[in-house]
Amino acid sequence: MNARHVLVLPDRDAAEEVAREAVDRFGLPEEPRLVRDALAGEDDAEDAQWLVVVEDPRLRLDPVALDGLAAEHEGWLEAP
Repeated sequence: MNARHVLVLPDRDAAEEVAREAVDRFGLPEEPRLVRDALAGEDDAEDAQWLVVVEDPRLRLDPVALDGLAAEHEGWLEAP
């Protein structure tokens, strides 16, 4: 089973920082993938959230700790 955690961040800078910190904090083998998520109905490129997609093939990452990391950067862990 391969779990995937999605952290939602307000902007690209925050997402990049969270991705780097996740590698250090959780010992990830590679940096998580960043995905731009335009808000529904928004045409402005500035109105987008950024997703940090963390693969967790061994189901070893603590969702509470991931949510805490995202919260430090004004984000949150998306519920499964």
